[in-house]
Amino acid sequence: MHIQILQVSPTKEAPLKTLEAEYEKRLQAFIKLETITVPACKKDDRAQAQKEEAEALEKHLDPRALLVTLDERGQAMTSEEFANWLGKVRDFGEGKVQFLIGGSHGLHSELINKAKLRLAFSKMTFTHEMIRVFLKEQLYRACTILAGKTYHK
Repeated sequence: MHIQILQVSPTKEAPLKTLEAEYEKRLQAFIKLETITVPACKKDDRAQAQKEEAEALEKHLDPRALLVTLDERGQAMTSEEFANWLGKVRDFGEGKVQFLIGGSHGLHSELINKAKLRLAFSKMTFTHEMIRVFLKEQLYRACTILAGKTYHK
C-alpha cells in the first residue's frame, strides 16, 4: 500500500520531528509512506493563503488515489474502525491514499470538497505539526491491528 501525506510547510519543532521520524521508521515494515511538503503562504489573509496553498497541493494530487482531508469537522473513527477502513482500501480499493494536512490557515474548501473522506481525530483543533504525529501514529497502529501485532491493546 502506498500512502502519501501532503502537507503545508515542514515540521519545525524538534521533538515533533523526532516522533514523526520514529513512526516513519516503524511504518516501513508495513507500507510505502511518502511525505510531500509545499511551502506555506506568507500572507496573513486566510482566504488568500488557503488559495495559494491549495494550488501548490493540487499539483501533487493523484486522481487514482483516495483523497482524505484531516478536518476537525470530519468523521471520527476509533482506531479499530480506522484500521478496518485502511484494510478495505488496501485490499479492495485504490491501494493509494493521499492525506491532506493544511497549514496554519487550514485547507481551502475546494480541497476539502474533493476528498472522499474528511477525517477528524478530535473535535478540537490541533496544530498542523502535531496532527502529523497523530496521523503517523494512527497509521502505525492501524497497520499493527491489521497484522495482528500486539502494539494496539
